[in-house]
Amino acid sequence: MKQVIKAAQPRELKNRISVIQLELDYELATLFDAMQNNNEDQKSESKQRLEKLRKEWLKLQA
Repeated sequence: MKQVIKAAQPRELKNRISVIQLELDYELATLFDAMQNNNEDQKSESKQRLEKLRKEWLKLQA
């Protein structure tokens, strides 16, 4: 059973990294739109979300 769990972990990790990459792309597009519209609130929210995603990605890469 332990071997099955260990085998599934890299797959789940790889899937989560893929999801984070998609979320990063989306949030970057949102930030770009906010910059184009001079929306300071949205820019701040996007930057915070990007920082959170970056930290999670770095943890998963380690």
